[in-house]
Amino acid sequence: MADENIARRLVISGRVQGVGFRAFVHGQAEKLELDGFVRNRKDGTVEALAVGMAEKVEALIARCHEGPPSARVEAVEVSDAQGIVDKGFRHLPTV
Repeated sequence: MADENIARRLVISGRVQGVGFRAFVHGQAEKLELDGFVRNRKDGTVEALAVGMAEKVEALIARCHEGPPSARVEAVEVSDAQGIVDKGFRHLPTV
């Protein structure tokens, strides 16, 4: 399974907006060579889509449970995702 590409949608809640959480996720995803996006949501959560090798996506999920030092993560909701994403990882506008 480690060589298999997977896609996961993450919704992170807690003190995750205004604390550099999107930049943290973006940086971690680029280090892991994942495709996808990260964005704020109007409900105060941060949403991310991570696509890539299973072990790398799982590593990003684990890092999102911690976040940057100024964040306070209360929950990381993970679900399977489908669809086509552009190569690379990017920030999207708030929804």
